[in-house]
Amino acid sequence: MTAPLNDVDPKAIAEEWIRGFTTAVAGRDSAAAAVLFQADGWWRDLLIFGWDLRSVHGIENIGMHLAEGPDHGQVRFFMPDEANLVEVGDDRWIQAVITIDSELARGRGVLRLTQTGDDTSWKAWTLLTAMEELVGYEESAGARRPRGGAQGADRMARNWQDARLAQQEFNDSEPQVLVIGAGHGGLGLAARLGQVDVSTLVIDRGERIGDNWRNRYRSLVLHDPVWYDHLPYLPFPPTWPIYTPKDKIGDWLEFYASTLELNVWTGSELVSSNYDDDDAVWTVTIRRADGSERTVHPRHLVLATGASGTEPNMPTVPDAEKFTGTFCHSSGFTGGTDLRGKKATVVGSCNSGHDIAQELHEQGADVTMIQRSPSYVVSVDASAIAMVGMYDETGPPTDTADLLGASFPFKAVPHIHQATTSAMAEADKDLLDGLRRSGFLLSTGIDGTGALMLFLQKGGGYYINVGCSELIAAGDIDIRAGVEIQRFTPHGVRLTDGTALDADIVVFATGFKGMLETARHLLGDHVADRCGPVWGLDDEGELQGIWRKSGHPGLWFMGGNLAMARYYGKFLALQIKAIEEGIHPSAAATQQITSAL
Repeated sequence: MTAPLNDVDPKAIAEEWIRGFTTAVAGRDSAAAAVLFQADGWWRDLLIFGWDLRSVHGIENIGMHLAEGPDHGQVRFFMPDEANLVEVGDDRWIQAVITIDSELARGRGVLRLTQTGDDTSWKAWTLLTAMEELVGYEESAGARRPRGGAQGADRMARNWQDARLAQQEFNDSEPQVLVIGAGHGGLGLAARLGQVDVSTLVIDRGERIGDNWRNRYRSLVLHDPVWYDHLPYLPFPPTWPIYTPKDKIGDWLEFYASTLELNVWTGSELVSSNYDDDDAVWTVTIRRADGSERTVHPRHLVLATGASGTEPNMPTVPDAEKFTGTFCHSSGFTGGTDLRGKKATVVGSCNSGHDIAQELHEQGADVTMIQRSPSYVVSVDASAIAMVGMYDETGPPTDTADLLGASFPFKAVPHIHQATTSAMAEADKDLLDGLRRSGFLLSTGIDGTGALMLFLQKGGGYYINVGCSELIAAGDIDIRAGVEIQRFTPHGVRLTDGTALDADIVVFATGFKGMLETARHLLGDHVADRCGPVWGLDDEGELQGIWRKSGHPGLWFMGGNLAMARYYGKFLALQIKAIEEGIHPSAAATQQITSAL
């Protein structure tokens, strides 16, 4: 029987739990730690106790995680603020933000305590322990910000601009890290590495930083709101629009790189690469914008080319050579043409497919969307239900919202995701009913969890509606559901149900092959074959191969939407810094191998 609400003292209960857990950790007493958790409790540990991203479920596994983790010396837990009693539907829990301090690192976390059945004791339902900084290697920010300007003998020799140009060129030094891709993920990671004094070079084939956004279809806007999309260290100003147009985010990335003093070579491509296992170093040749080539020797190579990768998933359709119109993958569609009187077919019914279909319609084309399988659809307004109180105008600071968001392991609370998805569907009832009447096939996501699990498991399969769904429901954009293109005809396509469509333009919004195939394309089979899967949840519920060891030494993958890249990029930067300073277990192993040679 649970205690009445007025008899609950959240702060006292949380402090008692923290004292018990601190004692168990100090003695590395896995049994004592495990009994502090509910039988189906979760411990999400981001680097603090194991130098990996882990979601440990069940008291047996929780005890093993503590027992098997490396010894970080004395670890202390504190609760700097009040604990709160939270009620969501039929669930209630005590929630407290905690701080963590050890000889190696400092961190933050979130503790949630619940009661079950007739047991009146409060035990941990979820615990997050997340590393924030390494002791002795803190970020050069806030009270530790740099003084500015050259000092001592350098004061008259060169000014700040001279120093920046020399730093960017790496004429007299080697970058410790080479990042391929100057999108939000690559730049955010470079910023974090720079703050802990890890020299980083970013290369991108675009002529300007931000071209990866500018060169996409004209109507593109971000589907997530501004409060969710801030970059590390430099949030958008309060005048920023809720949904950012593509060219505006491109310009912001260019400004971001300049303001954060990031070393970026644009118009540059990787020519060749080789990893030396004995010396734990890469040899990478880069062709720069002027045609010259430079060879650098970083210890770490990071692919930050987008969570979906760069290799288009372009189907091979028979008789393409007979088609008299034009066809392309969505990555090659730029739009901006008067298409009045033209017929267009879009293959694919997720974000890009809808955006492109809407743009083609607005350009005057007669548009048909081919939907091969059901899609999850939610309006931008309804999607905000999932962010209320977290990422909105009145929400907490971004770092606190990120911490709270990360504190629920991805697999821990399907019932909450399902309830949120149902609430969003109720808000969108009229829109979804209209889509059903049009013949559009709707999904509720994996196990009714909406867009979240589709994104984590598949990287797509959904559309956040910014206007195309109304056009489909009204019949302004035709829908052909449950079919695929069988072959091209001279003036269109024939479908698998035997019907034909006339088309002047066919756009395949069929996604990309993933980051591992980008690695295969850029670095070769011998590198990609040493990597494990990249993206999709592992058995514990953590994303595979991204922000953590890839399987190939010295190779890392960086990606995710703006919010995920902002938060989880920190853990990748901390791992790289720890390796560079010799305090990460893999650094010690490398040193032992090198000494034995």
